[in-house]
Formats: sequence, structure tokens, C-alpha cells
Amino acid sequence: MNRIAQTIQALKQQGRKALATYIVNGDPAPDITLAAMHTLVEAGADILEIGVPFSDPMAEGPVIQRGHERALAHGTSLRGTLALVKTFRETNQKTPVVLMGYANPVERMGYAEFAKSAADAGVDGLLTVDLPPEEAEDLHSRLRERGWRVFSCWRRLLRKPASKRSPNSPADSFTTFPSRG
Repeated sequence: MNRIAQTIQALKQQGRKALATYIVNGDPAPDITLAAMHTLVEAGADILEIGVPFSDPMAEGPVIQRGHERALAHGTSLRGTLALVKTFRETNQKTPVVLMGYANPVERMGYAEFAKSAADAGVDGLLTVDLPPEEAEDLHSRLRERGWRVFSCWRRLLRKPASKRSPNSPADSFTTFPSRG
């Protein structure tokens, strides 16, 4: 059982809901993110969601978009985010870490290399905003092989009916539908 499942199970036994917090790696500065992760855990975060900066964060509001811009200006990358998680794991083996980002950086790295590098770093899950389910099976199967939770983030307005988008939704997956007012 991975850290996400262990955390959720323990919280259920306590009658609690999970507090998942989100920060963009490298914002406001790269040297702050690691300390912020530890501070969030000390303040009660059960799961950390770390945003991987991307040049076109289409599912984000203006505040997080600017966070991505600042992080990219500092040179923050997917590889740097994996290194950050690996450093976090040196002192925290318990708190689940989910990367939130976009398909392009993962595709550029290659699914096999990403799955191995992320697992070696201690990442527990991935939420991709712009990877349609029809195109996600290769990546998702590689991640599930490593015991990961797979999160899909599908836009509300899709061309195909739901019955054709997700014929086999695995039990270890979650789907979220972001909406921006």
C-alpha cells in the first residue's frame, strides 16, 4: 500500500478528511520550497501537492499562473522538482507527495524515465491537467506498475461523451473536474 492509501486509511479510522496543500516548486524562490513543504506538514498538511512549473498553465487562475512564471524565471524544472522531492524524502518518509503539472514536461522526459526517476525520488502520485484519458494509458500503466495513485484532471467541456472517454476507470485512479469561474 502506498503512502497516499496509508494516509487516507489512517485518516478514515480517525474520522478525518485529508488536508492536501498545493505550492508551486520554485515560487517565490527555489530555496524556499523545501522549507515550505516541511512547514506545511508541521502545520497539519496530510498530502503535499507540488506544482511543476509550466509555461502555459491553462488550468490555473492568475495567482498560480504568476507563480509558474516566477518559478520558470528561476530555472525551476521537472528534474529540479524530482530532486526537491528526493531531498524532502531524506527527512520525511511519511507524507505523500503528488506532482501536479502538464503532460509536455513528462512527455519530453519520456514516460519510462519519468516513472523511474519519480519513483526513485519518492513521488507518490501524478495529476496531469492536460493529458486526455485516451492518451494516458501508457503513462498510467507505467506509474501503476510502481504502486502509484494516478489522478486525471479532465476539463468539463470535452468533445466525447463520458461513456466513450473512460471505459475502464481503475480503482486506484481519481478524476477531478477543475472549474474556473
